[in-house]
Amino acid sequence: MGKNDKPSLSWDDFRALGNPDNAPEEEQEEQQIDPQIPIRIHLEKKHRGGKTASIVRGLEDKESDLLKSYCKDIKQQCGVGGNAKHGEIIIQGNHRTTIEAYFKALGYKNVKLSGA
Repeated sequence: MGKNDKPSLSWDDFRALGNPDNAPEEEQEEQQIDPQIPIRIHLEKKHRGGKTASIVRGLEDKESDLLKSYCKDIKQQCGVGGNAKHGEIIIQGNHRTTIEAYFKALGYKNVKLSGA
């Protein structure tokens, strides 16, 4: 084959590329949600230069990948920054009600606000 020669596809091969029926099925991971895990959403100002932060505790036994995906979704919903480390999700600002609604929508039943 030369530099400008391209492999040719038959019409059937070409149609099969865009046909979603021929696409391989992706395996979706089942998230193991225990609805009775006590999740507490705290509000803290300590060690943060006087700025408030919403801290989600109670997910210490979850995988770090799952914790990071929760953090990413919450940050997108609230439109703020945050981080997931040491089994906690830290979100900048007071967004406790939004976080509570997020976890209840996931199927967690024992989600409560804690702190002032």
